[in-house]
Amino acid sequence: MPEIDANGRRFYYELDGPDDADVLVLSNGILMSTASWGYQVPAFARRYRVLRYDCRGQWQSSHPPGPYSMELHADDLAALLDALDIRSAHIGGISYGAEISMVFALKYPERVRSLALSSAVSQVDPVLAGIVGVWLEAARRRDPELFFVATYPFNFSQRWIAANPGALAQARSRYAALDFDAVAELCRAFLKLDITGELHGIKVPALLMVGEEDNLKPRAYADIIAREISHAAYAIIPGAGHAVCWERPLVFNSLVLGFLELQGRGGG
Repeated sequence: MPEIDANGRRFYYELDGPDDADVLVLSNGILMSTASWGYQVPAFARRYRVLRYDCRGQWQSSHPPGPYSMELHADDLAALLDALDIRSAHIGGISYGAEISMVFALKYPERVRSLALSSAVSQVDPVLAGIVGVWLEAARRRDPELFFVATYPFNFSQRWIAANPGALAQARSRYAALDFDAVAELCRAFLKLDITGELHGIKVPALLMVGEEDNLKPRAYADIIAREISHAAYAIIPGAGHAVCWERPLVFNSLVLGFLELQGRGGG
């Protein structure tokens, strides 16, 4: 099992693709794992060295006591790249992972070749805070069934939910294995996110994606990010909810690969 020490913690990671290719980092959503990128790795690893990892508190990485923060996650990622002897990379992520990516780009701009962001926010407004507050309470109670019921309607579109009962059943069973103390720390870290006023400092090429039917972090949040990172390419993906990389993987992959190809040609 590939693990490495970074920033005083143990991190699980996976590397795929040509050894001499440009590195593309994929940071997980809050309930994702490295396995969640199964639709992306075969496509991305043909051209890129793809780094997936569980951040602190997630699945196979260390679950230290809190508090966590997005800044701490960014420091962890920088230390992980150091440990793997990666000087700079294309930085990508979805949801919680996209928010880590933005904070990383603000804190370590010299290490970021480009940003690929999906389903992200730069601030937490009251409705979203209320939703995640319910998640936090379910985590505090260590109740996997309550946590599942509280989360899945926001993570997927209605169409995807209706069409994928088997995948939902698998998710329900996985939630029983969650470390709910760590999940609570991840939720608390997210609720402190407030970087809208700093986003103008991101100067690298950026791609911003949002599902048209995202009920957790709807388009209004992506609009805010697009205004602040005014040079970002911005794609609204029809028929997709929050988990764009699962619900519309071909569209997601095409957008990311096309964007990265432009960077290789000196575009952006």
